[in-house]
Parts: sequence; structure tokens; C-alpha cells
Amino acid sequence: MKKVMLGLVSMLIFVSLVNAQQKGAFISFEKEVHDFGNIKESDGKVEYKFMFTNTGDAPLIINRVRASCGCTSPTWTEKPIMPGKTGYVSAVFDPANRPGKFNKSIFVETNTQKGRDILRIVGEVAPREKTVEDYYPKTIGDLRLETNHFAFIRVYNNQVKKDTLKIYNASDSDMRIGFSNVPQYLDLKVVPEVIKPGEKAYILGTYDGRKVNDWGFISSRLNVTINGESGNKQFLIVSARVEEDFSKLSEKELANAPKIVFEDESFNFGQTKPVDKIEHEFKFTNKGKSDLVIRKIRSTCGCTTVAPEKEVIKPGESSSFKAIFKPGSRKGMQSKSIYVISNDPKNSNVRLSIRGEILKDEDQAGAKKKYSMEAPQ
Repeated sequence: MKKVMLGLVSMLIFVSLVNAQQKGAFISFEKEVHDFGNIKESDGKVEYKFMFTNTGDAPLIINRVRASCGCTSPTWTEKPIMPGKTGYVSAVFDPANRPGKFNKSIFVETNTQKGRDILRIVGEVAPREKTVEDYYPKTIGDLRLETNHFAFIRVYNNQVKKDTLKIYNASDSDMRIGFSNVPQYLDLKVVPEVIKPGEKAYILGTYDGRKVNDWGFISSRLNVTINGESGNKQFLIVSARVEEDFSKLSEKELANAPKIVFEDESFNFGQTKPVDKIEHEFKFTNKGKSDLVIRKIRSTCGCTTVAPEKEVIKPGESSSFKAIFKPGSRKGMQSKSIYVISNDPKNSNVRLSIRGEILKDEDQAGAKKKYSMEAPQ
């Protein structure tokens, strides 16, 4: 008898706890994980609706639903859900360019005591068969290219580097490709020379760093001819970052190398009204044991530099150069970079910055008003 009474008491306590938990709005999903199984990328978007019931005693409101990535677009019941009524959270998954397994979360924020529920969609995407357009997305007339930017990435000043760029003849006739405005350090050949309709080919590029009379990032825009004809939009960008090769220096040579040290690598001009120009002098010292040579100073858009007082700096000596930022019509936060390339083997490319805020007219007016209000009477 005691056991029966104890069981009844336990059941009553459990029911009381359940009722207490469901006071107010309470969301109960039919399931919290949906497996799409195997789907095809070529079939496009898939959708699943997570159904739920308000098992509480007050209206349920979904405040926000967000997904763990942009490939999932959720929608939901936006009006309040009365006690005992149902609603949904719909997850739409776009498999485009997402082959393989996926596991995405949907976060549901409500006015319940719990506040947030997490739903998940899982599955695996079978990739679609790729087309010519996928492999060669860029076009110059009927010539298709894997990219219109032939990037050699990094080329040392004592190096001859070769690379290839894949192309495709999308026309219905033979094609001969030519190039003009080619710098002397660059050589481009098309293999085969005559590309048949629907045939693949490649551009063989040779970049001779020994012939480059420059340093840092170098970009060239080459004109492309197809069967002897050119057009305004027929061009190929070729780029490389030309660097000095320090890899063969001995430990002794590295110990005796130059060393560039700046007093400051960043200048913050704070807040200022629109001005014609902002100037700053960057000072540096050679703290190494041999001559420091400034190879090049390169700045980004809107910023110019004045050549340093000295381009060859003896050990222990200092030099400087002036950086000039011309805001023009720019407003708001600004950040401009300046790159100093030298023969310091451990710090051959130093990035300096000029940053600050150019106030808009209303910002200036607000600042003046705030000052007048705070000024002592």
C-alpha cells in the first residue's frame, strides 16, 4: 500500500512539474532534425517544414529565425500562435556549388522561457556534371578562359618562372590567338598555335625576373587578338610580385645584413574636416651592419610619396620620406597603405599606414553644436 501511495505522489509531482514547465508559451516540434538524404545539385533547392505546436497556455511568438549559413533561407509563421495551435519553420537549402555532405543549423528565437531552439538539416549533395562554362568562365569574344588574370604569384629577381593558363575555342571555326603590349620580361605562347572548334589549349607563360627593372607587385594589361582582330574588352591581366632572393645568404651574410627600423609604422590623423592634403614624415634608421638600399616605395590609391632624403643608408644612419594623402571628395573612415621595399632580408617589404576620419558636413555641424553646448557660459 505504501508503494502505491508513493507512486501516486510521485506521479502527481511529475504532472505538476510538467504543468509548471508549460506555463506561458511553449514550443513543441514534431522533430528537430531532418535528413534530406542524397540530393542532386542539378535538381536545385530543397525545402522542409518543421511543424510545431504551442503546448503552453499563452500566445507563442517567433521573434527571429536565422541559419548557420547563407545557403539556407528560413521562413516561419510570423503571426502569434495561440495555445494548442500549430505553426512551422521552413528551411530551404540551395545545393548549388556545395557538393558533399552538409549539416546546417537553424536557430529559432521565441518568447518561451527556453528562448531558443536549434533545428538541423543534414544530407549529401551529388555534384552536377560540369560544363565548358564552369571550367572556362571568362570570355574574350568566342575564346573562353579559366581566368582572365594570369597570376605568377611570386617571382624572384634571379628566377625564370613558367606557368600555364587553360583556354577553349567556343567558336565554330579555327582560332589563332596573339598578344600585344607585352613587356620585355614576359613571353606568351599558345599551344597549339591553331585551336580547332571545341578544342582545349593553353597559354604557356614565361616570366623572367632577371629582366624586370622593378620591385613589388607588378601588373600588366595585355591586348589579346583573335585571328588578327582586337577589341576594347579583349585584354589579359598578367601579374607577379617581384622579390629579391635572399635564400642563398649564409648565416654570416644575414648577420651582417642591413636592418630597416621605422620610428612609427602607422600615422593616425584622427578626425578632420575635408582638407586638400594630409602629410606625414616617416623616419627610419639602418640598424644593420651593411648599406640599406631603398628599392621602391609604393602607395595605394589617394596617397603619394616624396622620395627619401637618402636611398642608400649607411649603418647607423637615418633617412625619411614624406607621405601625402589627398582626400578629395572622400568622407568617413580612411585607411591607406604604403609599402617600402628594401634589401633588408628579414623585412624587405614593410607596410605603413595612414588612417583617420574625414568628417562629413553634418558631422562637423554636430561637433560644433556639441562644443557650444558643453562650453562654459
